Amino acid sequence: MCGIVGFIDYRPRGKASAHRSIKPMMDSLVHRGPDGEGAWVDEEGRVALGHRRLAIIDLSEAGAQPMTSSSARYTIVFNGEIFGFLDMRRKLEEDGVRFTGYSDTEVLLEAIELYGIEAAIKQMAGMFAIALYDRLTRTITFIRDRVGKKPCYIGVSEGMLYFGSELKALRAHPGFPLPSLNHEALALYLRYGYVPSPNSIYQDVVKLPPSSILTVSIDRKPLSGAEILSAAKPYWTAYDAAANGVETRFADEAEALEQFDQCLNQAVRERIVSDVPVGIFLSGGIDSSLIAAKTSALTPEKPLTLTVRFNEDSFNEADIAAEIAKHLGTNHVELTATPQSALAAVDEMSSVFDEPFSDPSQLPTLLVSRLAREQVTVVLSGDGGDEALGGYARYGWMLQIEHLARCLPWFVPRLVNASPVALLDAGLRVGALALPKKRREELTGERIGKVAEILCQPDFRSRYRASLSQWNPVRLLKPNVAEPACVYGSAAVPPRVVPLEQMMYLDTIAYLTDDVLTKVDRASMAASIEVRSPLLDHRVLEMAWRMPASLRVSSDGVGKVAMRKLLERDVPKEMFDHPKRGFAIPLNDWLRGPLRELAGDMLSTHRIAQAGLFDERLIARRLSEHLSGRRNWGQSLWTLMMFELWKGRWSI
Repeated sequence: MCGIVGFIDYRPRGKASAHRSIKPMMDSLVHRGPDGEGAWVDEEGRVALGHRRLAIIDLSEAGAQPMTSSSARYTIVFNGEIFGFLDMRRKLEEDGVRFTGYSDTEVLLEAIELYGIEAAIKQMAGMFAIALYDRLTRTITFIRDRVGKKPCYIGVSEGMLYFGSELKALRAHPGFPLPSLNHEALALYLRYGYVPSPNSIYQDVVKLPPSSILTVSIDRKPLSGAEILSAAKPYWTAYDAAANGVETRFADEAEALEQFDQCLNQAVRERIVSDVPVGIFLSGGIDSSLIAAKTSALTPEKPLTLTVRFNEDSFNEADIAAEIAKHLGTNHVELTATPQSALAAVDEMSSVFDEPFSDPSQLPTLLVSRLAREQVTVVLSGDGGDEALGGYARYGWMLQIEHLARCLPWFVPRLVNASPVALLDAGLRVGALALPKKRREELTGERIGKVAEILCQPDFRSRYRASLSQWNPVRLLKPNVAEPACVYGSAAVPPRVVPLEQMMYLDTIAYLTDDVLTKVDRASMAASIEVRSPLLDHRVLEMAWRMPASLRVSSDGVGKVAMRKLLERDVPKEMFDHPKRGFAIPLNDWLRGPLRELAGDMLSTHRIAQAGLFDERLIARRLSEHLSGRRNWGQSLWTLMMFELWKGRWSI
């Protein structure tokens, strides 16, 4: 795991100048690779590749980068890991390849030498962002892993092409101009709380899409970010994985479960290969508990498990995690996340996430990563189970709304949507005695209003998009910006997938990549920790799509049935069979308490009006409603706070 940087100078200024320019880019990513650095510059000073190293496999200098292939044709900088690389190494040795070290980087590089770029990459399981210089063709090829675990930003400006693992690396180049805000990307951020790929928050800087190969000539400068994206080609797609899975579904549930179990065992076994200690993030949920159980069974020594404790009971799963850890016999460590510790970390968010990002679980993820770094360098996580096997609670909620959409007359949602929340609350109080106690507690005017807003949308895709939306950017943004298409509205969906599977598929290609994996990458790398996710092995994802419906979501709406059945082989059901709480913070309460002053400062009417980007009256109304307790606007307010902190930190 590392950080990669580099550039192509289409008006080369010589090797010495290139070395001076690549150094600050590497320095900006020291957190991604504190164990060493290296740079390579071609004879003209036209191409520069830089690398910061977090040593995991082959800790010797033989594993250092940039690395040149045995024929000297290719030079590579590579961020990530190739899992199962030892099997590939043996295969290459049988074909006559001789190695000088033991790293997965060398295996990858020699496989490219022997098989070609695309053929080699298709054989690799892993997480990676790669920049590969080819002396023969005078090109750089950029490659990103299948689901987008590792980032790659590429920017074009004034005779230069820049790239790096984070935006801050591009800005560290002495010649990188002060970037312009991408207002279309901002509109998407306001809706989702993250900037969806391939957009970035800067004009003419793009994210390389997951599972893409992009080749750029070092002799002809691309004119724009759009031109770069037009040349990217997929070598694997989630669409094909889903479509093929639907066509080849297992008829027998027992056979499907055993095949899934074998596939997951392989993924875990490959991810515990390391020359440094390995731990496990254990939240107490199904996903991480299953990974902990698998790791315990596959390793002779007791693995280390780590979790975060919250003082608020409704957010706390630390007791469950501790009980499971005790049952599995792991060495368990936990950290208590107090409002004070979270408040101290808030100021860091704009540096850790150098693009606007507002998933509140970014805070505990950073805290638990720092806890992990005190004892290990590699951690396994349970990311990916919700998308692959239908684990999100919102799936069941959306299916209920879809039922309402078919049953209610068209005018009812529109009448409710036009009603003030106070009127809806009053109506609920009048009719409360007719409702079961549990429903009385769950139903609020706010929730009914949200449901009505969703029901006003014309089709299922639009309704799901509305359910995920934090702000309507058309109403909030002062500049007249047309919101660009995003996968939730525009991506093709495989045939024969039911609404539940549509949500799972769309989340896999959008929310998973640009929220979940972005959060994990930036927070863990800020602590110099490598996170590996067995459930996101592409073979596991492909197998999950072959699961019969009964192993994904049960008839009573319980998700991740296959994972529950496998976990029950190692952990008693009563230990893990509980409502999902997620890895979150009590954001609504904290914004009324320890974060209240910060919210008031970041979202003050004067500050918002002076910037001229947003409707300050709409924001003031939401802030007032939230602070008074009349509404829970915590997430949407947090989205604006994170943008304001980012804007102040990066002078936009």
